[in-house]
Amino acid sequence: MLYLTRKIGESVIINDNIEVTVVDIRGKSIKLGFTFPEDATVLRREIYERIQEENRAAAAGSEALAMSIAGVDKDTKAGSDEGS
Repeated sequence: MLYLTRKIGESVIINDNIEVTVVDIRGKSIKLGFTFPEDATVLRREIYERIQEENRAAAAGSEALAMSIAGVDKDTKAGSDEGS
């Protein structure tokens, strides 16, 4: 992790197209301003982690559904083979 010391009004540039500026400091809170391309995604960590968790849950549900469907297909094929 990179640690920097900045004063109000000072900035850092990331990858030539993202600028982070210290806007205000009050006690233990720091207000940051961000300038970034329209196609960039910026999320607070807790939101990002919630999205990742929901994506993992959805993927697990999709996998279970696919396995269930595959099981139904096996039964259907087996049943049709018996009738021939």
